[in-house]
Amino acid sequence: MSALEVNCIRNFDRETCRRSEMVGQSSALKVALDQARLVATTDSTVLILGETGTGKELVARSIHAMSDRAGRPFVKVNCAAIPFDLLESELFGHERGAFTGANVQRSGRFEIAHGGTLFLDEIGDLPLASQPKLLRVLQEGEFERLGSSRTQHVDVRLIAATHRDLKAMARNNEFRSDLYYRLSVFPVMMPPLRERRGDIPPLIWHFIEVFSRRLGKKITCVPEETLLSLTAYDWPGNIRELQNVIERAVILSQDGVFPDLRDQVCTLPIPSATAPPAPGHCERDLIVNTLRESNWVVGGVRGAAMKLGLKRTTLIAKMKRMGIECERQREEAGPVLWMDAAAGASAGASPATLPGAPARSGSNTAVPSTDTGLPRPSLFVMHN
Repeated sequence: MSALEVNCIRNFDRETCRRSEMVGQSSALKVALDQARLVATTDSTVLILGETGTGKELVARSIHAMSDRAGRPFVKVNCAAIPFDLLESELFGHERGAFTGANVQRSGRFEIAHGGTLFLDEIGDLPLASQPKLLRVLQEGEFERLGSSRTQHVDVRLIAATHRDLKAMARNNEFRSDLYYRLSVFPVMMPPLRERRGDIPPLIWHFIEVFSRRLGKKITCVPEETLLSLTAYDWPGNIRELQNVIERAVILSQDGVFPDLRDQVCTLPIPSATAPPAPGHCERDLIVNTLRESNWVVGGVRGAAMKLGLKRTTLIAKMKRMGIECERQREEAGPVLWMDAAAGASAGASPATLPGAPARSGSNTAVPSTDTGLPRPSLFVMHN
């Protein structure tokens, strides 16, 4: 194996996929994962689109694990990491003596992935000169190694991913249009983290648990102000940036309390055309957006309080103070629910509506206080 960022995984099984959890409940993530499930059972080419750090590789691995090729190789190639002069050798292999330094015959990534899946990450960085040969493999399933006239035939399912706009690149003659159309048989768009803010608190707790186990620490409390600030931040690096921040926080944590990293995180440049809103408006917008994602359900396992990591009564108090209960009335979509109907039924209570409904004491739908720990994350896991 070369020093290039090429990762060949043989005997990739379904248990591996089960350990790779997609954390979140947002509708945007659900749409992407539903599309991945649909295409997984086919042999169609998949193009995964999305910003850096949105989990494109994890979705590619999940598609492979849910397919009929799950027991065969999953081979990853990072096109951005391969020097131009080594590209064809890495993808298609070479014969001994094909070029200076080719002292032995070598199989390419397509041959290694035979019967399985080849994942071409950062396909937008593939040089124009190398694209015709890739197109031929996709269309005909055949190629020749460098220095050989013998045609090799392969059976490979291709999944590609990029953060670039390939359609615009094709219009500007920066990417072959015929290759673009061949790759985009079934596009899957991964949403950026700023479009699924309700998933940030569960992701925070997920990474806290991961790094706490790895570093031998225990965190039981995330201050409410810190959680709201981290949730309101735009995260230009998406999940990868969030993961790195949580790892740093776990290292710095003391006495089981998540440290305040707002000065280190929320002062970073936010990719927005306008200036960021005042902190109070940030919190109000966050609560309103989370309520909309939860269909204006406050409590229960599918409610906004759980997603925000707040007690139901705390969230209701904030809604009353900020006048958020009027937001629903302006949208003419019905009353705000104190709790999810199913959760209320299981707790022996009937749903009440805002404004003016009294809080019910002893409800099983209340989540733990942020003074003693936030609720554990709800996982949206891609099962086979």
